[in-house]
Amino acid sequence: MLERPYEAYVYAYPHKTAYRPLVPKPSLTDVWRDEPRDALSFYAHIPFCKVRCGFCNLFTRTHASEPLTEAYLDALERQAVAVRTALDESGPAPRFANAAFGGGTPTYLSADELSRLFDIVEKVMGVGFGAVPLSVEASPDTATPDRLAVLAERGTTRLSLGVQSFDDVEARSAVRPQKAADVSAALEAVRASGIPILNIDLIYGIDGQTPDSWRASLRTALRWSPEEIYLYPLYIRPLTGLGRLSLNHDADWDAQRLDLYRLGRDFLLEHGYEQVSMRMFRRLDAPVIEGGEDYACQTDGMIGLGCGARSYTSSLHYSFDYAVSASEVRGIIDEYVATADFTRAEVGYHLDADEQARRFLIQSLLQAEGMQRGDETRFAPELTLLSERGFLNASSDRLSLTAEGLAWSDAIGPLFFSEPVRAAMRAYDLK
Repeated sequence: MLERPYEAYVYAYPHKTAYRPLVPKPSLTDVWRDEPRDALSFYAHIPFCKVRCGFCNLFTRTHASEPLTEAYLDALERQAVAVRTALDESGPAPRFANAAFGGGTPTYLSADELSRLFDIVEKVMGVGFGAVPLSVEASPDTATPDRLAVLAERGTTRLSLGVQSFDDVEARSAVRPQKAADVSAALEAVRASGIPILNIDLIYGIDGQTPDSWRASLRTALRWSPEEIYLYPLYIRPLTGLGRLSLNHDADWDAQRLDLYRLGRDFLLEHGYEQVSMRMFRRLDAPVIEGGEDYACQTDGMIGLGCGARSYTSSLHYSFDYAVSASEVRGIIDEYVATADFTRAEVGYHLDADEQARRFLIQSLLQAEGMQRGDETRFAPELTLLSERGFLNASSDRLSLTAEGLAWSDAIGPLFFSEPVRAAMRAYDLK
């Protein structure tokens, strides 16, 4: 336990590889009956990209044609109608506290298609754009002025740009074809759009990356004064482009990534940023948008639309089927597009009281501010281990990770997985 610092990026618990087909498939009306709905999160998944980066294991398809993207939006609208009907039948009208469009790359859609997406979410689901924070993911090659104009006009408050590296050689090494000049043009366009919060994603641990080149990317990012910067360790996962190369990454690579993480963390702290989590850094004078925290959708009920979206109630997480390989993803998207009946949950995981407690602890402890103490008796062995390693600050009323504990977040999160979740993840046939 805690032998290596990079086990898994825990952005949700349980992971989708723990999900299984639900038998029988419950109706969404029953799933959402009497669930709290006064501060829901909304998520729309757009599973399209121009290219698939070598490190990417997201549920996405490249080079989708216009007929396919239009058919996808048709299906998403049918799903929205079914979900909203179920919500109306099962309790009071929902109120949304925040929203996000992710993928894939939502801005793969044309400007007109983006407008239609906004119309579906606003008119069918009732998400009040302009009244709630909205985060949208984009890539440099799709952050064009016409698309950004739609996002800005419809109330987008945060644009997350997947830059990963400002070094052309590093970008090629990560199998991400882009030019630094094109990235700069995209950032100019984002700033010109007036969207209030810009986030820049950067990756460390790329083959050939050095402390100097990593520091250069960080300096370049700061030229744009982004309100947020995310620092991601490179992972090489099965069925990805880099995963097929059988690269030999061992303890030396772990040490390199830790060194680069610490360099990046200290650099940003010295240049006016605060640390929110292992990955997230926020500019100290950045505007604070109520309900716009990056982890809000993991702690509240969430309604997800799209073939790769999750939905969360207090006791059931559900979605559609999951895959990584291009052929399997293509098949799932085609099946989603052809679906007429979206009234039932397909695959998922039921959370009992123990799983709910684990989820709350994982999502809370991995934030820099930590959590208020409660009854953590069931987690005493894990918390004792963290204390012995110097990873935990424990006061009479609060638990939080130390600076080095945050650096090990990707090992600490999995430490709290239940054995049933671990077994389901081990048994999952990734395709």
